Amino acid sequence: MTMKYDFDKITDRRNTNSIKFDFASERGKPDGILPLWVADMDFPAPPCVTEALVEKSRHGIFGYSESKGDYFEVLHNWFFNRFDWDIRPEWLVKTPGVVFAVTTAIRALTEKGDAVLIQQPVYYPFSESVRVNGRKLVVNQLVSSGEKYLIDFEDFEQKIIRNGVKLFVLCSPHNPVGRVWTEDELVRLGEICRKHDVIVVSDEIHADFTYPGHRHLVFAGIRPSFSEIAVTCTAPTKTFNLASLQISNIFIENAEIRRKFRREIWKCGYSQPGIMGIIACQAAYAGGGEWLEDLKQYLAGNLDFLRGFLLEKLPQIRLVEPEGTYLAWLDCRALGLDDKKLEDFVENRAGLWLDPGTLFGAGGEGFQRINIACPRAFLKQALDRLEGAVNRLPARL
Repeated sequence: MTMKYDFDKITDRRNTNSIKFDFASERGKPDGILPLWVADMDFPAPPCVTEALVEKSRHGIFGYSESKGDYFEVLHNWFFNRFDWDIRPEWLVKTPGVVFAVTTAIRALTEKGDAVLIQQPVYYPFSESVRVNGRKLVVNQLVSSGEKYLIDFEDFEQKIIRNGVKLFVLCSPHNPVGRVWTEDELVRLGEICRKHDVIVVSDEIHADFTYPGHRHLVFAGIRPSFSEIAVTCTAPTKTFNLASLQISNIFIENAEIRRKFRREIWKCGYSQPGIMGIIACQAAYAGGGEWLEDLKQYLAGNLDFLRGFLLEKLPQIRLVEPEGTYLAWLDCRALGLDDKKLEDFVENRAGLWLDPGTLFGAGGEGFQRINIACPRAFLKQALDRLEGAVNRLPARL
């Protein structure tokens, strides 16, 4: 299929204050390291977004701002047309980011010492958000079947009962293992949470990235009873590469939960989002659909390239087949290195900046996460480095 947009073009991100490219030395990484770690993309945002931002810049006034009704309309159209989810204006609360929203929900909806459950290996700010706010971290570890990760539902429910869990942070689609949860899995999770009065904070920031044969389902949209216990965290930032514009859209149908959530935001002193975030979000959801479809096609090609490269040249490293996201979970255990040696090997011998699996908690040992949202030539360069390092490994030990 012919694509309108060119994702092969390499855009130099150095000297742009990019956390990904410009802060290696500050974070103790060696010179010349190739960064494929943090989950932003190496592609410019859709033209509709940059054009809208340029237009606002030319206006030249950046005073206090807020969204109007047309902002909600583009959100409604996006979620209804793509996910069959019929949102309402009163459910919407805007925050600077999804991590901000998850942390706010933990503070607003639990007390110090309360138990909060997560499913590791999972996006590492979840555990940090629980601990730094003085809550008890409870882990329902995902189980690998060899082909994909599954939920241990018996352990999930028993952990809730034994610890009196008040809140569950769901990662859907799951980062880093790439699962797109099925309706049966989400229903079972939801019914257990309803049974034990557990609020579900659902991080769905990767919802727009699923591979053929998989469909993201909004947890709150599966059953009305689930919407009553859900805080649904969404953002255009992963989808359209807008992370630094700090805009997220959080949907909470339950009025009492929403009141507590808003109150906690007010306690932080946060009010309106920045105007550039509002404009970028609205422009992206209104006009970025075609760009996104081309991007997903390109990412599928990158995944094919990664899969083929590993099978042909690096059979020691196994790809955990992702169903969604643009992050790949690599099983490196066959290299025979402990986690400290594996991290040193990846950084100092392969010259790659990836995310070590141990960051994601229990079950991450021996794994690395790689971001494939980059031009294919950049991905090839990284994999060539990895191949060379692995081929040299026996002689270097």
